[in-house]
Amino acid sequence: MRLGFLGCGAIASAVVRGLAGKGHRITVSERSRARSAALAAEFGDVTAAANQAVVDASDVVFLGLMAEAAEGILSGLVFREDQQVISFMAGAGLARVAELAAPARAAAVMMPFPGIAQGGSPIMALGDTGLVARIFGPSNTVFALRDEAELNAYLCAQAVLSPVARMVKDAAGWLGGRVEDRQQGEAFLRMLITSSLQQTACKDLIEALNAPGGYNQRLRLHMEDAGTGRNLVAGLDMLEGGKP
Repeated sequence: MRLGFLGCGAIASAVVRGLAGKGHRITVSERSRARSAALAAEFGDVTAAANQAVVDASDVVFLGLMAEAAEGILSGLVFREDQQVISFMAGAGLARVAELAAPARAAAVMMPFPGIAQGGSPIMALGDTGLVARIFGPSNTVFALRDEAELNAYLCAQAVLSPVARMVKDAAGWLGGRVEDRQQGEAFLRMLITSSLQQTACKDLIEALNAPGGYNQRLRLHMEDAGTGRNLVAGLDMLEGGKP
């Protein structure tokens, strides 16, 4: 496909890296000049161009812009009726994307993660999830969402990634003070958690690690008594309510 990217921030760059070398012609915005130049230099099928040239060269246009800046950028661009637009912009639903990119078709809103650069990543998507799957599958998994309320709920819940990473970092720091190879200790914890959760449902994994008096049970109960679960749910409610 002929794919274009308006905006070339960290997430859009990861998406481009995941798609490069797979038979597409990819044009990326010069707006983030350092990133777009690096991608064009690294991949023979990636070209950097001005925003309108990105639109002109593409059949599918990805919007990797900040929602608050999108109108100012997109209002000066001319889209075609035969184009499809996929947005990465949190807070802008399909109707808003359709307004910003008219007369192009607002095909989907998708939320990729940095791991999409290597593949094996989940993708939250609303709209034409078949198109998203054709572009990003089978190396990634598309999770089709019903409506914008469901998208918002997924957006809130995915924020658990940062606190989980912080917990692993803190545990790795604790471990690193007690072992010779600090990097190996963190690598062990990351692999342990990702492989365990990939293979087993959370409920089943908790039960399997619930041996009375065992290390896992004792630490989990300690954290539950400290209010970890209550604070997590309160934080998710805060995000869903749009509170700062």
